[in-house]
Amino acid sequence: MLKNQEDRALHRIVVKLGTNVIMRPDGKVALGLLCGLVEQVAELRAQGIEVLVVSSGAVGLGMERLGLMERPTVVAQIQACAAIGQSRLMSLYDDAFDRLGCPIAQVLLTEDDFRDATRHTNLRAALDALLTMGVIPIVNENDTVSTVELDRPTESRQRERIFGDNDKLSALLLKHIGADVLILLSDVDGLYDRSPTEPGAAVLKKVDVIDEKILALADGSNGRGRGGMISKLESARIVLHAGKRVIIANGRTPHVLERIVSGEAIGTHFAPLQEKAAR
Repeated sequence: MLKNQEDRALHRIVVKLGTNVIMRPDGKVALGLLCGLVEQVAELRAQGIEVLVVSSGAVGLGMERLGLMERPTVVAQIQACAAIGQSRLMSLYDDAFDRLGCPIAQVLLTEDDFRDATRHTNLRAALDALLTMGVIPIVNENDTVSTVELDRPTESRQRERIFGDNDKLSALLLKHIGADVLILLSDVDGLYDRSPTEPGAAVLKKVDVIDEKILALADGSNGRGRGGMISKLESARIVLHAGKRVIIANGRTPHVLERIVSGEAIGTHFAPLQEKAAR
């Protein structure tokens, strides 16, 4: 089984589900895949592992409900899609987890929840209480009220950005709640040694250092979501500096979470800095 930094069994993990895992290429909900992942999370919980799920997909679900084929460019319209889609997203999770006897809770966060010490302390206490009670928190960025990441390019210096997508949100969440590992699930098998479209491209099984050479392997955005491989690598840096592990894997791989936790080498594994220093 995958172990934590102290070589003990995992106690708490963060699983981030990207938009391209939640949604099919045609813009519809990948219901079968989502329910399969829910079953895996429920099984991990039954094994005594606390799981926090960071889920994208609200904007995409809102677009699907409104019949929009392309993501709006007007911020207020994106907020509207997020508001419509968030209720649908939680309804899907609630129905799926309820069938398995697992209570869930919705947790919507903004940057200020990490900037303000009091709000952060309250957040930590609430999440700890939920996990102790056997509840699975479903976390998302509150796009309906937080527009920093929607209307301002990443390179903008008007305001220091704590996170602008759910990859970085999941990394900060892991760091502040003391989880053991972050599993980032997308529609790619991991970090490739070259563009995945090139012949002979292969997934890097392990990455020891996220340097400029590794960052150069990132291949742009992922289409519907705000993140991409570069966002995942930047998020991995946050987690590694906190001494925790990161795994990037394909959410469409059968039983991916169960196989990762059991110790199978799936996706790309990033070793924490303490492990590298110890070696």
